[in-house]
Amino acid sequence: MKLIPLLFFIMTAQFALAQEWAAEKVNKSPRHHEWITVKYGDRSVDAFVAYPESSKKSPVMLVIHTINGMIDWIPDISDQIAEAGYIAVAPDLLSGMGPHGGRTTDFDPKQVNEAISKLPTDQIIADLNAVADYALKFPSSNGHLSVVGFCWGGNQSFLFSTKRPDLKAAYVFYGTPPSKEAMENIKAPVYAFYGGADNRVTSTKPTAEENMKADGKTFEGEVYDGAGHGFMQSGEDPNGNPANKRAREDAWDRWRRLLAKNM
Repeated sequence: MKLIPLLFFIMTAQFALAQEWAAEKVNKSPRHHEWITVKYGDRSVDAFVAYPESSKKSPVMLVIHTINGMIDWIPDISDQIAEAGYIAVAPDLLSGMGPHGGRTTDFDPKQVNEAISKLPTDQIIADLNAVADYALKFPSSNGHLSVVGFCWGGNQSFLFSTKRPDLKAAYVFYGTPPSKEAMENIKAPVYAFYGGADNRVTSTKPTAEENMKADGKTFEGEVYDGAGHGFMQSGEDPNGNPANKRAREDAWDRWRRLLAKNM
């Protein structure tokens, strides 16, 4: 039985490394990108920022990476969010946690998953709050904040919605919900996206719906038939399977409508 986690660990590390197509898309984007460093207390958090091409001020989208850390796909999806009209800000939550105080890129890829799984929840929330507060002060920001997360980041985006009452919306891609007690603090609508072949996570949808409804909260979850865990990323991969590609297209259509509605 101990071989299964090891195999999963190796597969996710290899999947994370196969991102040349994502980096190429970012390099060809017409939108402006930059890295910023947000300092608070004794912490410094590096974050990737993608700006929309717009003549008016734009809302901020906090982008929370997967269990694989700040892989090339995170700037890629951030750029796509910027294309939809948001200032996308993606913090590397391993900032300062790597060898010699580095971040994701300074880790051996085989160690990233374990390092992220050991991050203290209080530190994660503090990092996210600090980066969000910093981005909301950008001259090009309209003061509206939303959050999105994928995989492990999906869990964190759901949790962050319990901590941040000024959110316009929370988008949870294949993430699990926080406790019922924590959900009582949610003010923003939560929109969830699930893979039909990802029962480990998708099986939590009924509980999330029940608890959110019991507290009078807005929750809308959609399941995409045949899609596996991580379909937004794997569905964009040129070598991705048809079910994930179809799910990604359908999810993007839905998400774009929601993004326009909640700006």
